[in-house]
Amino acid sequence: MNAISYATAQILRVLPRTKITRAMGRLADYAWPEPVGKAVVNLYCRAYNVELDECAKASGFASFDEFFTRELREGARELPVDPKVIVSPADGRIDSLGPVDGRKFTVKGRPYSVDELVGDPAEARRYEGGTGCIVYLSPRDYHRVHSPVEGSIVTVRSMPGDYYPVNEIGVRHVPNLFVRNRRVAIVIDTPESVGLGRVTIVMVAAMVVGRITVTGIDARDVPFGEHPYEPPRHVRQGDEIGIFRLGSTAVVFFEPRAKLRWLVSEGPVRFGQPLGLREGGEAG
Repeated sequence: MNAISYATAQILRVLPRTKITRAMGRLADYAWPEPVGKAVVNLYCRAYNVELDECAKASGFASFDEFFTRELREGARELPVDPKVIVSPADGRIDSLGPVDGRKFTVKGRPYSVDELVGDPAEARRYEGGTGCIVYLSPRDYHRVHSPVEGSIVTVRSMPGDYYPVNEIGVRHVPNLFVRNRRVAIVIDTPESVGLGRVTIVMVAAMVVGRITVTGIDARDVPFGEHPYEPPRHVRQGDEIGIFRLGSTAVVFFEPRAKLRWLVSEGPVRFGQPLGLREGGEAG
């Protein structure tokens, strides 16, 4: 570690990350006067080059949280017809995609424990020899997360952790970043006829991103612990499954039997865009 990296790591370590995150959460919930809200949204959109053309509404947000978690209008994204095509769960940037080596998944040259990412060693064994990808959501992106496949949510696992930033600075300077931060794993079983097996989407929190909402759990921030869905909750491909209340990262794991052929490489991606194709499927 060079001097700059060491200094950066030390600064990140001493920041009151949890206090900053909680304070920003309270500020984001503040019901602002309409002129203030309009000014803040316009400034934010200019600063981060945010486009609102596909959103259900482009103005009239009651708070920063409502703006940040804005919805897309119905039909804004076209999804593929073939159920063997996997779609991106979110807008953002693919930072890593490739094989799970044993129970390790490599991000930017650093191996991460799948056991710790998904929060269950037995669950992690399913993904030995499988594949994974990471989608980073920047401040400019749409921050709702959708199911990349059709299936049924069988459980949600909410894990405590820190709130280090998950941008390039955090990834480069914080060892084991994604397993140190708070995260929520959403576990989906797909139909046997499709042959994809189980898919787990891990939503990773970050500094300022303190709250993660999941479909089917009546809480703005998923309580820590295991939350089995009894009965399992059916989701279609593209259905909303979670919300980042200020943005972060989604990690997706697939079993070996999915036999995915990636259709994308590292770089920008949009929710609904085909990510991969199971053998025998047709991209479209």
